[in-house]
Amino acid sequence: MKFKAGEIAHYLHGEVIGDQEVTVSTLSKIEEAKAGSLAFLSNPKYEHYLYESEASVILVSKDFTPRSGFKATLIRVEDSYQAFTALLQLVAEARRSEKKGIEQPSFLHETAEAGEELYFGAFAYAGRNVKIGKRVKIYPQVYIGDQVTIGDDTVIYAGARIYQDTMIGERCIIHSGAVVGSDGFGFAPRNDGSYQKIPQLGNVIVEDDVEIGANTTIDCGTMGPTIIRRGVKLDNLIQIAHNCEVGDHTVMAALTGLAGSSRVGRHCRFGGQVGLAGHLTIGDNVQIGAQSGVVKDIPSNQTVLASPAIEYKQAIRMYTVMRNLPQLRQEVIDLRKEIKTLEERISK
Repeated sequence: MKFKAGEIAHYLHGEVIGDQEVTVSTLSKIEEAKAGSLAFLSNPKYEHYLYESEASVILVSKDFTPRSGFKATLIRVEDSYQAFTALLQLVAEARRSEKKGIEQPSFLHETAEAGEELYFGAFAYAGRNVKIGKRVKIYPQVYIGDQVTIGDDTVIYAGARIYQDTMIGERCIIHSGAVVGSDGFGFAPRNDGSYQKIPQLGNVIVEDDVEIGANTTIDCGTMGPTIIRRGVKLDNLIQIAHNCEVGDHTVMAALTGLAGSSRVGRHCRFGGQVGLAGHLTIGDNVQIGAQSGVVKDIPSNQTVLASPAIEYKQAIRMYTVMRNLPQLRQEVIDLRKEIKTLEERISK
């Protein structure tokens, strides 16, 4: 599809600088843009690309002032990054809207209920008493267990597995390979050194507007639910253990792992490869740096780093000392030599 600059500006509540009739049919990075594409400029270090770009249209923030000539038509918007994101979202929704109907072969149990405009891909399975909302997209080879509920406008991509009794809210996105509701890691040691499996009888509750990345696993509770609150964003390859709770609008980068019964507050941000020990409480607005190992509770509004995780500024000081250890070691060796030499002179 092609859109004119004027139409895009109207949608984004922006102002056109240049040709309102120029058309675009694709979105591109500013450094790779060709004729017929739309790009955006947000980071100042990419500004030089604007003056040489072949893009037909470039989004810029309203406070941007060009320092040289350029070929493209500009659209001034409140925030160019957010405006470009809105266009990406529009394109993604348009692509998904093309998917409709129930493909065959697939299995939708006779007791299952589904809302209007369902897309149910080939080889997908939905068990007993499943309830699926309106405009839901379920891609091929998805497994949905018994008594699962899925809210309106949710998308579940190919190969995801949703175990029984899971509750998924509205406008969620679950990517390929994700597993929601699998057994928690619960085993009781026996006297002979073996382990007895503890049945996991809880479920998972995923509230509205949650995104779950590819190959992420969220375990069900041993008793009661594991809860992912509204607006949480989970990257790929994340492990959420049984009976954890992740607060509203918290984001976690790839390879993060939460041990059982951990509680994470609202609006937290976790870097990649963060690990939490079990039964911890993380307050609201906490930031945890990449590869940090958290072994004790963290109060709200803290930034921590390292393993074990400590306050950010203290961690930076510690790393500074560690970086200087080879030099300090050599200085100590030199001082020992000087002391030995002085002792030998004094002894004479």
